[in-house]
Amino acid sequence: MNPVLESTKRIVDHAELVRINRDCLVEFARAFDHGTATHWLSAAPFDFSHLSRADQMRFVFLFNALSFCYWGEPKWTIEYGDKTHDGAWGMILALGRAIDDGIALTDFKYLASIDRDTFARVLRGNVEIPLFEERFLIAREIGSVMSERFGGDVGRLSLASGGDALSFVDVVTRTFPSFADQSDYHGEEVAFNKRAQLLAADLGQMFGILSGLENLTACADYKLPQILRKNGILEYDAPLAAHVDACEELQHGLPEEVEIRASTIWAVELVRREVALRIPLIRSYEINDHLWLATQEKYPDDMPYHRTRTTAY
Repeated sequence: MNPVLESTKRIVDHAELVRINRDCLVEFARAFDHGTATHWLSAAPFDFSHLSRADQMRFVFLFNALSFCYWGEPKWTIEYGDKTHDGAWGMILALGRAIDDGIALTDFKYLASIDRDTFARVLRGNVEIPLFEERFLIAREIGSVMSERFGGDVGRLSLASGGDALSFVDVVTRTFPSFADQSDYHGEEVAFNKRAQLLAADLGQMFGILSGLENLTACADYKLPQILRKNGILEYDAPLAAHVDACEELQHGLPEEVEIRASTIWAVELVRREVALRIPLIRSYEINDHLWLATQEKYPDDMPYHRTRTTAY
């Protein structure tokens, strides 16, 4: 079993602050349309098909390394074309814009020594992006480790895992400290590995270099629990609900935050099991992508997402 699924199960079984509503979950699963379960990057606003296959993989790797924690007041945005973008789309466009400007982000040797001013130009927007310094150090870590240990070749990193998705997640989280994503829950370690799992899913779906994608879980971020709660699938106890709805920061590693993330993993897993009664080959990452893409459309009745300042998600 995926260690993420195994360790989060113990949290969900004893959760005191977050509950999975099975009735709402079953209702959602029965209405789930497999036709909408598309890979999330297929909706990305930047076309990087002009890059070589190797550079596309490097682009996806770097994006996943830097894609976390976009919330703030005001929210970080970038202008691209005649539109304003934020969040993950903003990051993809910022990286694409930099490549179009001649900044060699897919050259990991260059990335290993990129200077702070150049990196600031890559991520320039209306305000400084949250956790800029952490992102800068992560970019250099990716460049350094990938160029020194894997010749800058994402395919070689995949081979080091035997081409298996779960083994790849393990290799990535052990090789790149910035991808490690575990929390402590009342003295017990729980794994999430959000960005490493998303990277595995992206590389496997887009380039076919990893197998066993069906063993990956959903990605425990702040957007999935938002839409699961909107659909009545996740329920927070009153103090936690008030805290989240007031847009107050929730510290990384608190029991409340760990329960939200663990319950997100298992809510999607239980949806998958229910949907599998109709569509046997449905996978958690497909439901994950469906839910995440739905959060990109903003509606007046959207509920606030929990705000945690972290590089994990």
